[in-house]
Amino acid sequence: MLNALAAALRLDRHEHDHLLRLAGHAPAAETEEREPLPAEAGAVPLLLQPNPAYIIGGNYDVLSHNQAAHDLFPRLITEADRPANFARWVFLEPVARDVLVDWEPEARGLLGRLRTLAARHSGDPRYTRLIEDLNEGSPEVRDWWPRYEVQARHSGRKRLRHPQRGAIDYAYTAFHLAEQLEQTLVVYADSSEPPTVAQP
Repeated sequence: MLNALAAALRLDRHEHDHLLRLAGHAPAAETEEREPLPAEAGAVPLLLQPNPAYIIGGNYDVLSHNQAAHDLFPRLITEADRPANFARWVFLEPVARDVLVDWEPEARGLLGRLRTLAARHSGDPRYTRLIEDLNEGSPEVRDWWPRYEVQARHSGRKRLRHPQRGAIDYAYTAFHLAEQLEQTLVVYADSSEPPTVAQP
């Protein structure tokens, strides 16, 4: 009942914790659990090497990735307590502004997609915590979030700076998993090269 009240009042994480303490309850633990991903689906990015590939959840947690994605997006995959998160990386990790050659339009598009997904999960602490973190750490999020821009996930092209090869135009494709429609497999390919196929 207290959690429902906190959601109805749109309390932030600290206000929610304070409400629980006033009622004599301990706040929920801060650990974030990884969204479940079947092992078979989690293995797909590995099969797509050498093309960078990863699977993200609805809140942009990175659920699976291959070595090429690890190399292309430095400091995205860390050994931190919480799961790696692509939105946190884009807005809070300084190296992202170097990797994403067109950082501002890419970041605005991602925030619009996050808003679209967050609207489907009103009151879900995974989303509210992420949005609080982004607002706290990024002046751009504080400026852009109130504009209510929305966007759907899609395929397209991005200009990314590879650590060894420099700026590259990548074509990327997004596939939704059949069992979990908000989990998305994203695959990148150098648009200047013919497609590569992993050998069995």
